[in-house]
Amino acid sequence: MRAAARRLRTRLGRRGQILLILGIGKVCWGIGFIAAPQQNPAGLSLLTDRCSLASWAWLWIVAGVVTAGSAFLRIGRDWGGFLAAIIPPSVWATAYLSAVLTGEYERGGFVALWYLTSHVGVIMWASTVPEYSVPSPPRRARKGKAP
Repeated sequence: MRAAARRLRTRLGRRGQILLILGIGKVCWGIGFIAAPQQNPAGLSLLTDRCSLASWAWLWIVAGVVTAGSAFLRIGRDWGGFLAAIIPPSVWATAYLSAVLTGEYERGGFVALWYLTSHVGVIMWASTVPEYSVPSPPRRARKGKAP
């Protein structure tokens, strides 16, 4: 089991690992909206006026599948995964900002800021992380050998 996990981690690299984690999280978030639907969630009327929240959940699910699938692509070709990862939280942030501007949900500005920083900002940062930017750890000196 450990060897398989090590091979997967090596195959994915750092960028692939974050894409896989983000993708799984987005799929789970979308499934949560379908499995336990909310009636009239605060601040999301911009979305729910157009279609049900369960329908919007598919945005999270599809984006999550694209994001997770992009984890297995080579660096440089994984940009679609980062783009897909940004879309759902950007849509939700827009809905919450709209709710603040219309006076529907005063707390929506803080929720929008949370989506923009902890989701969109982190995804944008992760998309710029080079695969091998961290130097390898220094080797331990052998006992009895002078440097």
